[in-house]
Amino acid sequence: MTAVASASHADAVPLLTVEGLRCVFDVSKPWLNRVLEGASKQSLQAVDDVSFFIPKGETFALVGESGSGKSTIAKMIVGLLRPTNGEIRFDGTDITKVGNAAEMRRLRRRFQMIFQDPYASLNPRMRVDTIIAEPLRAFGILSEDGAIATRVAELLRLVRLDPADGVKFPHEFSGGQRQRIAIARALAGNPEFLVCDEPTSALDVSVQAQILNLMKDLQAEFGLTYLLISHNLAVVRHMATRVGVLYLGRLVEVAPSRQLFTAPRHPYTRMLLDAVPDLAMSGRQRLPVQGEIPNPITPPSGCFYHPRCPLANERCTQERPALVPAAEGYVACHAVAEGRAA
Repeated sequence: MTAVASASHADAVPLLTVEGLRCVFDVSKPWLNRVLEGASKQSLQAVDDVSFFIPKGETFALVGESGSGKSTIAKMIVGLLRPTNGEIRFDGTDITKVGNAAEMRRLRRRFQMIFQDPYASLNPRMRVDTIIAEPLRAFGILSEDGAIATRVAELLRLVRLDPADGVKFPHEFSGGQRQRIAIARALAGNPEFLVCDEPTSALDVSVQAQILNLMKDLQAEFGLTYLLISHNLAVVRHMATRVGVLYLGRLVEVAPSRQLFTAPRHPYTRMLLDAVPDLAMSGRQRLPVQGEIPNPITPPSGCFYHPRCPLANERCTQERPALVPAAEGYVACHAVAEGRAA
């Protein structure tokens, strides 16, 4: 897995490198219940040995079904969850090992997060101008009221809102406008890296394209780097430079977006793409979605995907496949390695 994190394009410098990331939650019953029932402790491995890198100015997307570990990885990167094991290196610094509060504060200013639900992530009791000004004050970027008001007005124009709307509360805006406010708040600290956790899934389809185009314009203007978390493959195809496919906390395929959508290697990636409606009515053979994601507390042995995989054999049930180079990306699949997935 290390190769996935350390490899890079010839002219690309990784801004973020994740290596061997692992997150385990204790989901045991309370101690007294375990004693009375004779039950043992239980753990849930939400993320298991995940490694990837994101070059500056690019968009790396993580896709997969609900429960695959996408949002857990996002929260670990921004510091909302502490990893059980692994490294998260931002611009060469392992942020999991930074003990100096002042240094962590400087690092935190350089990356921000855009959450899934813009209404839940905005304080309903604060006016919009106060919400956007909060990072400016928290990071000590500006302190004078006039300068802060000018900067807030600039940020509102940047996300294509009227500065006069700053006196309103979040409930007075539509869902798309609230997400624009969340983006403006994220940009207030002049970050280089944005973690976007399902940034359009709570929005109407007609509004999604506007927000995505805004994000692409901002990326081009300011050289931003994105980690995009999504289950919407149409959004990923529009936004991502490279894509990582997660299944039950493990990466099963990493590939450039173009390759992933035209020539997917892993059977799970193929299943996800086959679930997308074929609007072009190309007539190509498609496999229906089979089964459902297993219980992560008691995952299958070997390859986690083997109970649902049409190409699984005895080796798949016993041996965990390693993530190895394949074409321009990486894939973890015995069927691919043995040539059975042609």
